[in-house]
Amino acid sequence: MSGPAGTAVAPAPTAPGPGAPGPQQPPPVRTSAWAEGMDRLRAGATTEPGRLRIIGAVVAALVIAFGAVTAWQVSDRATAADDVVTRSQPLSADAASIYRSLADADTSAASGFLAGAQEPPAVTKKYNDDIAEASRLLVKAAANTSGESASGQQITRLNQWLPRYTGLIERARANNRQGLPLGGAYLRYANEQMTTQLLPAAKKLYDEETDRLYRDYDDASALPYLALGLGVVALGGLGWAQRRNYRRTNRVFNQGLLTATVASAAVLLWLAVGHTVASAGLADSRANGQESLKVLNDARISSLQARANENLTLVSRGAVSTKDKKDKYDVDYTTGMAALKRELDRAQQLAEDDGGSAPVERAAAGVKEWQTRHADARRTDDQGNYDKALDKVIGEKTSTGESFGEVDEALAKALEWEQREFTEAAEGGRSALSGLAVGAAVLAVLAAAAALLGIGRRLSEFR
Repeated sequence: MSGPAGTAVAPAPTAPGPGAPGPQQPPPVRTSAWAEGMDRLRAGATTEPGRLRIIGAVVAALVIAFGAVTAWQVSDRATAADDVVTRSQPLSADAASIYRSLADADTSAASGFLAGAQEPPAVTKKYNDDIAEASRLLVKAAANTSGESASGQQITRLNQWLPRYTGLIERARANNRQGLPLGGAYLRYANEQMTTQLLPAAKKLYDEETDRLYRDYDDASALPYLALGLGVVALGGLGWAQRRNYRRTNRVFNQGLLTATVASAAVLLWLAVGHTVASAGLADSRANGQESLKVLNDARISSLQARANENLTLVSRGAVSTKDKKDKYDVDYTTGMAALKRELDRAQQLAEDDGGSAPVERAAAGVKEWQTRHADARRTDDQGNYDKALDKVIGEKTSTGESFGEVDEALAKALEWEQREFTEAAEGGRSALSGLAVGAAVLAVLAAAAALLGIGRRLSEFR
């Protein structure tokens, strides 16, 4: 149909018949569980109870994190401190003893050779004891060291060369008993193997074990920055929560939050004081114990090597010379004595009390006497009186051997004293960390529980 002026008129809408479909509705919007959860969280955060729950969760998480990190970092430092006392320092001391035993065995072998065909039983026993002690300590070191490590490689090298050295000494003894000059050649060759193979390997082993000791020192003394930082953050969060509670309720204290604050502060204070005391004790054991032990061990080894070279001067009788035509062993003796005097001066500087300084002073006096007697023996030998020179070197009275014995005994006393000083200081440092890891974990759990209870008490007021 058409309207006025010829315009078309739209037909009037008709109602749908029975059974006809109605107008289509848009499908419902589907959301994920995560989105729904976030919506509820946002809705809850707009109410005071919701805010309180979030605050309680955050504060409890901070306190638990603080306790867990404290327990972890303190455990690491306590383990390192325990290693200093029970593993790395004893292994370093054993490595020094291996070096010293080998050097002493070489000295005893030369002394026994000089005594003639019938070696004194005491000298033979000393040599055998030194070799047995070095072998025992090598077995112990191998049991505590990986074979692939630098220390393990030196132990393998020592185990390979030690039987060769002892075999050469036995050949030297056998020829010496028969009065054959070949015995001296075997002895010099054995000494060469000792100075070029065994002692350098023992020195490297000692250096490796000492480096491991210093690494343990550094690990035990490292500041627990993460634990300290989390402790400050946790206390800050607890303080803020209590201030907010006061501003909204006008209540000065919330018992739960206050308990959590006290427990967290106790952990932080315990951590700071315990670490400070432990670091001080370990630093004292390192500066006044381990450093003294290292210098004294070096001094004792220098004295042993000087004594061996002094004996070999008489054994070789000029057969081995330097490039400038000087007796090699006498030159090595002079070098060793110079090193010994420097090390004794250093040991005297490190000694803190009479217990450590008195034996070092006796050793220094013995060195002066030793040098005087050595010069007299060399003059006698140069004048062609070999037997008299020999008596001045290996005789029981007024000989260089007597002076060497006094020096060695004094150094042994100093080492014993400094070892005791080290142990006392290191154990004091280690004990400062005992119980801290467990205590921190327990107090952190209690603090978190107290914080949640305090927040829960506040939430109960809204019911």
